[in-house]
Amino acid sequence: MNIKFPLQFDHRGRTAESSDTDHIREMIEQVLFTSPGERVNRPEFGCGIMQLLFAPNSDQMAAALQASIQASLNRWLGDLIEVHDLEVTSDDARLQVNLQYIVTRTGEPRLDTFERRAVA
Repeated sequence: MNIKFPLQFDHRGRTAESSDTDHIREMIEQVLFTSPGERVNRPEFGCGIMQLLFAPNSDQMAAALQASIQASLNRWLGDLIEVHDLEVTSDDARLQVNLQYIVTRTGEPRLDTFERRAVA
């Protein structure tokens, strides 16, 4: 059983479940948008990209951010996915990650976009 992220309840009042494919996408989202130190029992989990939402944009920052994301995804989800392409864009208070990957177990290619906006 894969528990839906974020935690939700289904129409029966039970914990909502997600498909294997959706669960992998949800795990990627957790790695991307969790800051290190945010989880009590795994303080090194995540890649902390939300901290860079208001950082000045530059080619060097984008390259460093992509390397950080790639390393985090390989560390935490390397047995589930194989990252093929990763693009990070930051515009004002919006951060967008375009990720092309293969689900290792099935060989299914996936292309997902993850986006966050800063909350005032």
